[in-house]
Amino acid sequence: MKYIKTNWNIPYYNFALEEYLMNEALEDSYIFFYIHKPSIIVGKHQNTIEEVNKEFVKENDITVARRLSGGGAVYHDIGNLNFSFIQKAEKEYVNDFEKFTKPVINALKKLGVEAKLSGRNDILVDGKKISGNAQYYKKGRILSHGTLLFDADMGNLTKALKVKDLKIKSKGIKSVRSRVANVKDYLDREMSIFELKEHILNYISNNEGIEEYVLSKDELNKITKAAEGKFSTWDWNWGNSPKYEIQKIDKFPCGLIDVRLNVKNGKIKDCKIFGDFFTRRNIKELEEFLCDRIYEKKSIKRDLKNIDLTDYFNGLKIEEFAEFLTV
Repeated sequence: MKYIKTNWNIPYYNFALEEYLMNEALEDSYIFFYIHKPSIIVGKHQNTIEEVNKEFVKENDITVARRLSGGGAVYHDIGNLNFSFIQKAEKEYVNDFEKFTKPVINALKKLGVEAKLSGRNDILVDGKKISGNAQYYKKGRILSHGTLLFDADMGNLTKALKVKDLKIKSKGIKSVRSRVANVKDYLDREMSIFELKEHILNYISNNEGIEEYVLSKDELNKITKAAEGKFSTWDWNWGNSPKYEIQKIDKFPCGLIDVRLNVKNGKIKDCKIFGDFFTRRNIKELEEFLCDRIYEKKSIKRDLKNIDLTDYFNGLKIEEFAEFLTV
């Protein structure tokens, strides 16, 4: 595995690096860490305007950035350590968060922090979330990345994010703040976030072997071009969605699904799917497939029979999706 040392504290550049390693650095496995200035990171399939407290974000100079992977919105600041793994993988590794969180969890246990993977993609300590993880799969390569709340500002975290009541209720809790914690609170000795990074890196190196990889000038130019031409743009981070007449929203084991539809003369004319789910294929394929379909449960169920719905919503059955969409 190759380790890339980076110093970007703005998410656009780290996300551009992830895209470069997924698309062009095809032969090797990579890991890198990053610490961002205060930022809200939204999942690829989320409707940014509904996830972010726009006024608070603007007043407090908080960066809003969209990542390549699905999943929910998270808060980053200088007290948050983030990690990215990129490597070859088959489709079955999508949603296998145990494989990629295990070295991080084991490294934390070496420090006396009793961490464990829970639910779809969270690392918990004492029932509280210290890490959220997400994945992106493309043509035989997987990006699995996550956060580690080390000494994050919990006040900003709760004020900058809007969390749907549906998501809170599904977890049986009262607020975001009540279910998150900082790693620092569970350590029995003083440690900086940079020392934590080195500890995790050394643990992985001792168990798997790591060599440092230095990006070339040409690679840095490509990454900078993508950061400035794509990942920092309004179109990528906020987007411009048309108005929709129908909204269907519910929480499933695969995550929250929020579908917006325009229906005319009994047929779906426009479709947009938001949510914090993870996919193996581009969700736009399903959106386009649903357009011009008759908006009726039996018809949609029939039309979807040759579609592998698990490529978009892991574990969701066609019957469930058709009923959700139309009832």
